[in-house]
Amino acid sequence: MVNPWLAMEAGADPAERIRTVRRAHEAFLADGTVSPPVRQVVADSWRRSARAHATSDGAAPVELDEPTLRSYRDAHPLARAMPVFRELLGSIAHDGAHLLAVCDPQGRLLWVEGHPGVVRRAERMNFVVGARWDERHAGTNAPGTALAADHAVQIFAAEHYNRRVQPWTCAAAPLHDLRTGRLLGAVDISGGDHLASPHSLALVQATARAAEAHLATCTGELGDSGACLAALGRDEALLLRDGERLRLGRRHSEIMLLLARHPDGLTGDQLSVLLYGEREMRPVTLRAELSRLRQLVGPLLHSRPYRLDRPVETDLDAVERELAGGDPAAALDAYRGPLLPSSEAPGIRRLRAALEDRLRRALLSARDPDQLRAWSRTPWGEHDLEIWEALVDALPERSPARTASRAAAGRLRTAYGLPRGS
Repeated sequence: MVNPWLAMEAGADPAERIRTVRRAHEAFLADGTVSPPVRQVVADSWRRSARAHATSDGAAPVELDEPTLRSYRDAHPLARAMPVFRELLGSIAHDGAHLLAVCDPQGRLLWVEGHPGVVRRAERMNFVVGARWDERHAGTNAPGTALAADHAVQIFAAEHYNRRVQPWTCAAAPLHDLRTGRLLGAVDISGGDHLASPHSLALVQATARAAEAHLATCTGELGDSGACLAALGRDEALLLRDGERLRLGRRHSEIMLLLARHPDGLTGDQLSVLLYGEREMRPVTLRAELSRLRQLVGPLLHSRPYRLDRPVETDLDAVERELAGGDPAAALDAYRGPLLPSSEAPGIRRLRAALEDRLRRALLSARDPDQLRAWSRTPWGEHDLEIWEALVDALPERSPARTASRAAAGRLRTAYGLPRGS
């Protein structure tokens, strides 16, 4: 079976692949259609990039100036993993043909290292520290797509959404906190077409796993006997237990999250209402789902009532703790996105709405422009009129950012059929 995360199968002609994918890329930009030989992971990324109005010719924006970058980078968890990255990828990064880059969960580049000549080449497309390389701002690229898909991936030449990046080939892997499942960022190697090989993808994946284990050892988390569930910003939850990672299906994600939030357990009727609402469902339907889930998680799942055999911490809990402690900045940093965003289960929808409302209220109360701006730049916050208007009030008079924010708020008011503000 062909690995969909690899850029090319063995024996493929790189030059021919570049020509055919470039034609497909131009066709997509012209009419939105995409077909083979474009990989599904790349086609999905192109569509996300187009929906986000990512630039297909411009430069990625620089969001962190040098003083902000320095303090932010020093405090970032991945700073402790840099010795691992440099040990495993350092020789590659300084061989005159490659770059090593590490970004945060928002796709902001925190470290870009390599031979000075290669670094200078990368600067011409704004692949520099402080720049935002998520798909939303830079289009399809290895670190940005690894973050969006939460999977290691290669992006080869013309597969990049932005034409300025198409001379490059990259491989990147996401990095997580092994205890909570929280996304910490991604590690990337960038260079020429020769990186479109299984070896580069395997190398960056192995480096990411080594860095995660190193961070867990540093914080004493590797031996933790608990289990964790990551469900923010993802339709399929990630269960971390005893050092193993298990991606759950959508219904199983809902069940695990609901049981994690009800440690005393739920009867079949209670669980059915939280999953299906008032719809009439045969009890055998739920029992079948629970039986399949038990095959995956084993003795973690008990019955009579349905419950988990140990506390399972969720990334939802982490955000709630920061909010309870009065730290909206930390809560915002821990918030990966809406809880199981595609779920229509009533119990999940209530949890999702309650968390988002608490976090928004905390940001609105704090009136910190950086936090409000960060929320407004997310897919779930870009149409939040109340946040935009609060940002206008929080910014200094005559600030260019205030003028731009007022204009954005005005456009939203018009879109919602409201009178424009003063």
